Amino acid sequence: MKNPVKIQAIIEELEMQFDESRTFLNVKTGEIISVTLDDLRAAEDEDEEEFGHLPEWEQEDRKVANDVFENFENYKELPTKYEVNEYEIIEDFCFTVSDERKQDKLLSSIKGKGAFRRFKDKIIDFEMEDQWYSYRDERYKQIAIKWCLDNNIDFIDK
Repeated sequence: MKNPVKIQAIIEELEMQFDESRTFLNVKTGEIISVTLDDLRAAEDEDEEEFGHLPEWEQEDRKVANDVFENFENYKELPTKYEVNEYEIIEDFCFTVSDERKQDKLLSSIKGKGAFRRFKDKIIDFEMEDQWYSYRDERYKQIAIKWCLDNNIDFIDK
């Protein structure tokens, strides 16, 4: 790849993943793109001429999906939100808290339905938002760097 990818660009994409889309790095250009599953399915099933009736923005999305489908060797899929286990990151953060009372409260907050909301409320109550976001950002950075190394992707960490 001629253009190294910025680790921060990968991190930003990892933070905004959706169930109904996939995110890819074009290894030739260094560009990161997101494609909906619907557009990928359409790229598999349709010829480019078949979507000329769509609005211009949707045609552009389909063209990108077609390029991914037809030139898949030029793309590497970024880890999905299922591969980036946010619950595990939250739990690991809880274990870094040295105050046992706060640690216990945080660990209790992440059990069961509504765990993410309760956790966010607790870190606000304990005035730990900065610590949490620094920890989370560092974990995302580690995931992004590991992904680049595993896929032989040149990167810039700035």
